[in-house]
Amino acid sequence: MDFDFSDDQQQLRDAVRRWVDKGYTFGRRRAIVAAGGFERAAYGELAELGLTALTVPEAHGGLGQGAIDAMVVMEELGRGIVLEPLAQAFVTAGVLAQYAPQELQAAWLPRIASGEVLVVLAQQERKARYRLDVCEAKAVVAPNGYAITAIKNIVSAGDQADAFIVPAQLDGQIALFLVERAAADVSTRGYGTQDGSRAADLQLASTPATLITTDGLAALELAVDTAIAAACAYAVGVMDQTCAVTFDYLNQRRQFGVAIASFQALRHRAADMKMQLELARSMSYYASLKLGAPAEERRRALSRAKVQLGQSMRFVGQQAVQLSGGIGVTDEYIVSHYFKTLTQLEMSWGDTLHHLGEVSARMQEQAGVFA
Repeated sequence: MDFDFSDDQQQLRDAVRRWVDKGYTFGRRRAIVAAGGFERAAYGELAELGLTALTVPEAHGGLGQGAIDAMVVMEELGRGIVLEPLAQAFVTAGVLAQYAPQELQAAWLPRIASGEVLVVLAQQERKARYRLDVCEAKAVVAPNGYAITAIKNIVSAGDQADAFIVPAQLDGQIALFLVERAAADVSTRGYGTQDGSRAADLQLASTPATLITTDGLAALELAVDTAIAAACAYAVGVMDQTCAVTFDYLNQRRQFGVAIASFQALRHRAADMKMQLELARSMSYYASLKLGAPAEERRRALSRAKVQLGQSMRFVGQQAVQLSGGIGVTDEYIVSHYFKTLTQLEMSWGDTLHHLGEVSARMQEQAGVFA
């Protein structure tokens, strides 16, 4: 299999890397964290680069690119630990393009592509514990469509979003709805998260909603798998930069008259970090390549990828802090921010143990000593 990137993909990588290096410095990121964890101007700059339009179909004003192009972009954003949730544009555009009626696509996809609106997925509930088939939100038929009553938690940039994609129970099965922030009885409570980004709890009380699809579970699985693939790529970028900064520190820090990089025990740790990075990179490629596979194969592949990425993120983040010493936990040093980002990513979209259970369940269905 050819893992070389095309010239267009390499140019895309270079363009995003230049923006991260020059336009999204560590100083700017710290200022955004201090201001709440989301900056609409920065999201607008991503839109100006064409990134919000990347996976939107060409018929709706997008670029019509695929999962590999999105992976390239997310890797580079990970290098700068960019806070603005570009992955949500990939997630929501994918769901709307594949499941929404044409009139709903025409109303929202061009606006997502231009960066005019931020539409986010609001699927998580307290009792669900990462399970997508557990949903207490209720939808009923209303005079002008549908009405939803729900409480959703940890919605990415939820108090800044213009609309939400919300799963809810309709006639005994999960359906997917679009809820506008300007609709009646929509309330959000925003807060900062551990990695410096922004989230919110969303409450809907008989709120008007537009039906996307009654095949809600399948659409929700696609949305979450797209988010996992984006998170994996983002994590690879974070770990790549974490390793680079840590190895540079080992070469500069001197003890007993020599660089501590010459100490064999520390060299072994550095080698293990690099090995975990490359394992994660290969599984990130695997995840993105499998996004177009049939649903069952895709779900199995994405869980496998998240297990490896979770293990790698935890190891690389913790070792970076250990090798950096006391400075590794200070707010002024970027490694502490890498560590917090990797720690939170490991728990996002299903933690390692959850996905290990998913992998195990699917293995038991197909393999075993007595199969």
